[in-house]
Amino acid sequence: MTEPEPENRTDIRAFYLLGFVGLGDLQVPLFCLFLVIYFVTITGNILIISLVVTDPHLHTPMYFFLGNLSCLETCYSSNILPMMLANLFYGRKRSISVTGCMMQYYFFAIFGVAECCLLGAMSYDRYVAICKPLYYSTLMNGRICLQFIVGSWINGLFVMSIVLYLLCQLNFCGPSEINHFFCELNPILKLSCSDTHLVEVVTVFISYMCILLPFFLTLASYIFIISTIIRMSSVSGRKKAFSTCSSHLMVVSIFYSTLMIVYIFPKTDGLRDINKVLSLFYTILTPLFNPLIYSLRNREVKEAFKRAVAKLYATGRIHHCNLL
Repeated sequence: MTEPEPENRTDIRAFYLLGFVGLGDLQVPLFCLFLVIYFVTITGNILIISLVVTDPHLHTPMYFFLGNLSCLETCYSSNILPMMLANLFYGRKRSISVTGCMMQYYFFAIFGVAECCLLGAMSYDRYVAICKPLYYSTLMNGRICLQFIVGSWINGLFVMSIVLYLLCQLNFCGPSEINHFFCELNPILKLSCSDTHLVEVVTVFISYMCILLPFFLTLASYIFIISTIIRMSSVSGRKKAFSTCSSHLMVVSIFYSTLMIVYIFPKTDGLRDINKVLSLFYTILTPLFNPLIYSLRNREVKEAFKRAVAKLYATGRIHHCNLL
């Protein structure tokens, strides 16, 4: 007897992002909400980049890092939110090619890994500034800061190129619906008809290296920072430092904790159900809060903004007088 031939499988060429489709009357309010969030995020981050580049008073290591963080957040949001807004606007699931989906996840992951490394570098910068002020100019000179920035991007590109190569070896035979608002790794792997064990092991290892290590570096830096602040003699200085550190630590904690739940914790059915909601924190809310917490509350940034507005006003008056 001849054995039956295996059932033919047709590789699919496109995925369908379900997003938040099917919420009925909530789709229009959600569209308006996320549109406002996207506009505020892009505007706030571009404003910070412009101020850091144009104002000489902000040409310091801390603001060099903040400017790069804002650039990263702008790319991060623009990679995800436009397609999510299109899904909500049209009110139906939108198709994306398999290649396009892979590239969206690839760039999202590069930005995510780079942000983890950059946040770790920023916490180290604050540690040196507060705990080792006499060595700050030596330990955080321009060359070292540039190495931190370039290293963050190279690390993201390198490790995620490995994951992208492994993803490209997978076959997708259906179903083709991704129950998420962007091409996130775990929903993609669930649709593959290939063995995904190697991809899962590699991504868990990378998650430990690229999320936990910067997180513990950040945590250790803030422990030393807080212990130094407690020993300060000035009460007003202590309150100001605590206010800044607590805000920074809150945003960093939300970012890292949601990432760890999604990518490191065991993939139980209960966690799968809430992963979409948790993803909102590190993909949408963190890019919104970072410019507000890290920069726009700072006195130096406010003064730089006032100088920029005054300069634009003076330039406009001169141009108006020349026209007259």
